[in-house]
Amino acid sequence: MAEALYEEIRYVVEDPVATITLDRPDALNAWTNRMGAELKHAIARAEVDEAVVGIVITGAGRGFCAGADMNVLSGLARGEGEVAVPSELEADPGNADWGEDLRGTYTYLMSVPKPVIAAVNGAVAGMAVPIVAACDLRFASERAVFTTSFAQRGLVAEWGSSWLLPRLVGTANALDILFSARKFDADEAARMGLVNRVVPHEELISFTHGYVESLARNCSPTSLAIMKRQVYQQLAAPLGPSEKESVQLMIESFGRPDFAEGVQSYLQKRPPDFRRL
Repeated sequence: MAEALYEEIRYVVEDPVATITLDRPDALNAWTNRMGAELKHAIARAEVDEAVVGIVITGAGRGFCAGADMNVLSGLARGEGEVAVPSELEADPGNADWGEDLRGTYTYLMSVPKPVIAAVNGAVAGMAVPIVAACDLRFASERAVFTTSFAQRGLVAEWGSSWLLPRLVGTANALDILFSARKFDADEAARMGLVNRVVPHEELISFTHGYVESLARNCSPTSLAIMKRQVYQQLAAPLGPSEKESVQLMIESFGRPDFAEGVQSYLQKRPPDFRRL
C-alpha cells in the first residue's frame, strides 16, 4: 500500500474527492522535504484516479502549515542540507504539455488537470502562502490566519510569491503583506481576493467536499481541465490570441461526447453522465 510510505501526510479518497492532510499537527504541519515529496506523490495518484474529480489539501490540528520547519532552517543557516527523501516517493504530477512555467517546485499544482482546492483550517505562514496561492481555489475557516513572514527571516518572496500574489490580491496588497509580514485574518484575505470563501470552522471540510461533489454531479471533468489550462496559460497572453484559441477550443468541444451528453441531459431534465479523467 502506498499509504505505508507516508509519514507526514494522510491520503484518503472518497469518490469524488481526494483529501490530502498535512499531518504534523504538533509542529503546526511545518514543511519538510519529505512532506513536499509525499504531497507530490499523493497528487500524482489523485491525478490518474478516475474516482477523483477534485483534490483537497488541508492541515491536521490547529494549523494548515506554519511554513518551513525551523529546525530545517536552522540547519540551512549552518550550511547543512535537508535529509534526502526515499526514491519510492519520486513522482512527477501535472501535465508537461501545459508548459514549463506551470511545472515549478510547487506551481506544478497549476498543471494538474483536476481542481486543486486548499481547505485552510488554521495558520498559513511563510512558504505555505505560495503553496496555497498555487491551488486553484482557497476556502478558509473563520479561524485561518495568514502571514508571509519572509522579511522577518531575512528571506525574499519565495517560490513564485512575487508572481502569484499580485495576480490574486493586486500589486499594492501583495507588497503590503510581503513587506510588513503582518498577520491578517480570513475575512481580510477574502476581501483581498486571496481566498474565495470564508466558512464556519466546523463546516470547512464538508463545505469543500460539497463543492467537489457539485462539480462531479454537474460539470464535465474534461471541460474543467481545459478551462484550467486556458486560464493559467493565458494569464500573460494578449487578448487577441487568447480569444482566438478559445474559439478553436469551443469548436473542438462540439465534437466531444461530453457536449452531446450535456445537451441531452438538459433536454431530458436529468443529471449529466460525463466521463471521468
